[in-house]
Amino acid sequence: MDIKVVGIDLAKHYFQVCVLTDENKIHSNKKVTRARLLDVVRQFPEGTLIAMEACGSSNYWARTFAKMGFEIKLIPPQHVKPFVGHQKNDANDARAICESAFRPDVHGVPTKTIELQDIKSIRCIRQRRVEQRLAAANQLKGLASEYGVIIAKSFKCLREQVPIALEDPDNELSVVMRRMLQDLLTEINTLTNEIKSLSLELEALCKQQPRYQALLAIPGFGPIVTAAFLSQVGSGKQFSNGRQLSAWCGLVPRQFSSGGKTKLGKITKNGNNELRALLIHGARSVSKYTSERTDALSRWFNALALRSGKTKAIVALANKLTRIAWVIVTTMMNLKRIVHLKLHS
Repeated sequence: MDIKVVGIDLAKHYFQVCVLTDENKIHSNKKVTRARLLDVVRQFPEGTLIAMEACGSSNYWARTFAKMGFEIKLIPPQHVKPFVGHQKNDANDARAICESAFRPDVHGVPTKTIELQDIKSIRCIRQRRVEQRLAAANQLKGLASEYGVIIAKSFKCLREQVPIALEDPDNELSVVMRRMLQDLLTEINTLTNEIKSLSLELEALCKQQPRYQALLAIPGFGPIVTAAFLSQVGSGKQFSNGRQLSAWCGLVPRQFSSGGKTKLGKITKNGNNELRALLIHGARSVSKYTSERTDALSRWFNALALRSGKTKAIVALANKLTRIAWVIVTTMMNLKRIVHLKLHS
């Protein structure tokens, strides 16, 4: 029996292992416990293709199976779903993984190294701290407004105005509410310090990546955007060119074509939402200063903004910067040469 692919539907305790032969027939599709999974996989010939959905713990299992000598392919879940069929269960999921592994238009997700996994993990923790700080600040301002105390929007103003309001005996803040607001302010300050600490640790880890400094030279690519790009895209070799990466990020127009008539709509918003949002934010920060500059990138953006509007131009700029970033992570070209080629392509 020649095995074409082994599809594994990952879980916490019970895994579904489907074996597809070269004749596209299912040889077996059985449930395996976590304790027996490695023993079952060891029975397959070395070099066998093992396909899995890109989900929680998939990077761990991909690294583990790769060390055992197997070929690994991680498939985005949205490309597996169409092959599941009418009934969703573990057996159909594993079969669908096998069928989707050979689709020509499916870009596999690269297996993250331990270093890139660390970067992504710190990013996730940092993002949760940012959301917690924002929630605490909104709650503080909302509660204070019920007592006639209005706090400005920025965190800097919040840290300055809340202590003043707490010490003001003439406002309507009660003893209970003064204590609650003080606790919220302490929580916000603690979260701010944690965010700064995580940012420094994230930057230190990113500096160990070979193309980090080159990516920082791209306009709009600060430490956070660069860290997100590295942890999500990796080496970038899964994409044939920068345009494929931009499409994967959802920075290209959605196409509605029929009968030879092509219509382009809004951006597709495919891929990772956080990465796309950061790329657009980075492009927006660049757009604030293009009117004051005369370099090629600024001239290109200003001309496009006049023709199509600033919002569309910002997305187009994010698209262009993403393509430049792809060239940097996949080659060793000089950044100035890359920008020149992209602007005149």
